[in-house]
Amino acid sequence: MATDNKDFFKTQTDSSRVKATIISEYFPSYCKIIGRHHVPKKFGYYDMFAGPGMYEDGGLSTPLLVAGKCANDSYLKDRVWMVFNDMMYGDTLKENFEANYPDGTFRYKPFFANRVFGEWPKIDEFLTKNTMEGFYNECPSLLFIDPFGYKHINTSVLAKFLTYWGNEVFIFVNTKRLNAAFENEMFQDDLKTIFPLTYQTIKDNKKLISGPVEERHKFIIDNLGAEFQKVLNGRVFFSAFLFREEEQPTPSHYLLHITKGAKGFDLIKQVYSRFANVERSFTTGDYVTYTFDPQTVIHADMFGDDFKQENLDALKAELLKCFAGRTLDAESLFSQHQTENMFARTHYTAALRQLYNEEKITAVIKDNKNHREKVLLIKECIITFK
Repeated sequence: MATDNKDFFKTQTDSSRVKATIISEYFPSYCKIIGRHHVPKKFGYYDMFAGPGMYEDGGLSTPLLVAGKCANDSYLKDRVWMVFNDMMYGDTLKENFEANYPDGTFRYKPFFANRVFGEWPKIDEFLTKNTMEGFYNECPSLLFIDPFGYKHINTSVLAKFLTYWGNEVFIFVNTKRLNAAFENEMFQDDLKTIFPLTYQTIKDNKKLISGPVEERHKFIIDNLGAEFQKVLNGRVFFSAFLFREEEQPTPSHYLLHITKGAKGFDLIKQVYSRFANVERSFTTGDYVTYTFDPQTVIHADMFGDDFKQENLDALKAELLKCFAGRTLDAESLFSQHQTENMFARTHYTAALRQLYNEEKITAVIKDNKNHREKVLLIKECIITFK
């Protein structure tokens, strides 16, 4: 493992930068959403394959990006507890971290370790420890695992972590290697740990897929998300962000986000939509996912709010069918509808404004304020479908 990845942290790729930025953009907003329901004693950020925190070219990876967001926010600075583990770079990360954020920067002192995730029992004990006090979790936590390859993804342990209110998981999955592992008998025990309930079914059905390689990768990642739902025996929201190879338009990795909360599902789609630079249809085909292609990054407006009209037309048609003849506030409309698809909040805003301009809906904002826009995704905006 060390030999295969000894040059990994020399130069930061566009994909690595986007992956790290997605996590660091998501975490502060996640904490603020949790805090609206209950302000816990602390928020946890756990990174089990943290790396050194910095590339040799100066690029910052996830630990230092997350720390920077928290250090510059007085609310988070006093409430976030960061736990970092990396079997190879744990000591280097601690040095890089403390050079930027010396002891005392955060109320809760960050913890650094260099254990082998998946093979050190105390880590599993830590992740599955009950932090609930009554109905609320007093340390709701975001767990991020970014293993080399795909080993050490223990779905049962991660699912137990998710049982506690507010906890969420990001997994950076090397679907290229995971896809190949199904064809190698040496790795079947690893696959049974990843898919404890459906291993044989997935293996058998994967053999029937004769389409492009992306279809097999998407089949695997969708079933990994669904595995959590089966293990937990309840509603789980999972969404994946596809990273293509650096030099060819085929899948390399997926960033899989798993939560039990609809608010988390809403938030991750907002973040994903800002970093996807390949527009995909969210209503047709088998590849309904946000996608980043490093070959097109130079030409992409990664932060734009313009979407293919195809997607907006599809969403508009769904809304007209679902809410025909009804009157309701825009926030309730969004909350009811967004849980069943990959459209982000910005898609809904654009679609509703087009419907208003097309005179297919009426909208009245009842907050006694002057607004430039006629449709806002807020409770005070009352929409009537004609």
